[in-house]
Amino acid sequence: MMPPVSFQPMTVLTILLLGACPALRAQEYKYEVGGMGGGVFYMGDVNKNTLFRETHPAFGGIFRYNPNLRWAVKANLMWGQISGTTSAQENVFPQNTTASFRRTLLEVGGQMEFNFFPYSDKFAYANAKRFTPYLLVGLGATIAPGDGRTFLGLNLPSGIGVKYKIKNRINLGCEFSVRKLFADDLDVTDKQNTLLDNPYRISENSIWKNKDWYSFLLLSLTWEFGLSCAPCNNRNLEL
Repeated sequence: MMPPVSFQPMTVLTILLLGACPALRAQEYKYEVGGMGGGVFYMGDVNKNTLFRETHPAFGGIFRYNPNLRWAVKANLMWGQISGTTSAQENVFPQNTTASFRRTLLEVGGQMEFNFFPYSDKFAYANAKRFTPYLLVGLGATIAPGDGRTFLGLNLPSGIGVKYKIKNRINLGCEFSVRKLFADDLDVTDKQNTLLDNPYRISENSIWKNKDWYSFLLLSLTWEFGLSCAPCNNRNLEL
């Protein structure tokens, strides 16, 4: 007859931990933090359809939460400068009236990102890639001080980008996005000069017509932290 086998509490705990954390090298990180820099340009009453006209510097910080390899939740804080002038457009206002503006804007917002491929430099058996395009959509708030007239409003961001994992925990990205505003006075900086505030007198009830936009083209560099526990890696592989 075989002697009875007894397990000590520490032995049981060790076995459970080893079973729960089989491969530390395959663990992912839950969070990213980093910076973005590039350019921003305005589209509205004094720039109807020309991309990248009067592009000015923009930069900011970002934070990402990565629940799995396909999805990410991103928060951003951005700063940039925008400007525009009627002298560069074919469209003219009555009596050949001219107008121009320049202002600084600040934005805080959040977006959901969908990766085209499972994004990781690990998990090759799950067809994960260290490079992926992605789509983004979200909600933000814009504030732009002016010479007596400050703009404050919500924006709807949408766009496309690419990510590349340079090495473990370091990510390089490039992103183009547009911000749709719900107002037409981003280009109105002075209470006395309201020429650019709905100059075509389109209905104020129209959500899409005659509203201002601005767009970012940005490069990003982020660092990952917040190691996921091994049992959570099963969640990471939900593709």
